[in-house]
Amino acid sequence: MNANTTQQAGSRLPNPQQLVPALGQVGAALFEATGNGAVPRVTIGLVQLRAGQLVGSTYLAVLHSGNLRAAGVSEERITAVATWRDAPYFTDAERAALALVEAVLQPAPHGERVPDELYAHAAAHYDDAALATLAMVIGQVNFFVPLALIGKPLPGRPPAEQWTPVPA
Repeated sequence: MNANTTQQAGSRLPNPQQLVPALGQVGAALFEATGNGAVPRVTIGLVQLRAGQLVGSTYLAVLHSGNLRAAGVSEERITAVATWRDAPYFTDAERAALALVEAVLQPAPHGERVPDELYAHAAAHYDDAALATLAMVIGQVNFFVPLALIGKPLPGRPPAEQWTPVPA
């Protein structure tokens, strides 16, 4: 097997929650804050999936795809998140949320990342509490991006199996 086809045998880090126990409390608080009901759970999942795709994390993309699947979202919608701009599967509100996550996570070669026009478009679909929640959703995913990219948990595994234990 060459370097381009090797499979990951284990995570790079053991379970970070065991290394930094407060991580569980922080994660729970972020989940509670973003699950305040201001934004539909499916929209949150779509934003999280797009964030995982944008940062190039297979772990996050598989995790959030699985969460959407478990919530009953169709395979067409899940697959089309990567090409949402020309896909017919999303509401205008979902499109505004996906545009926000892209604007925040991608460099803006000219001007602001979130220009007034994009903010106005999102504000037409979401009130202030929902916009603040969407900002927290983007931040929540980004909080875990370094662990996903540096620690490389195993995608598609139950939580207890995502992190390789430290050898005894």
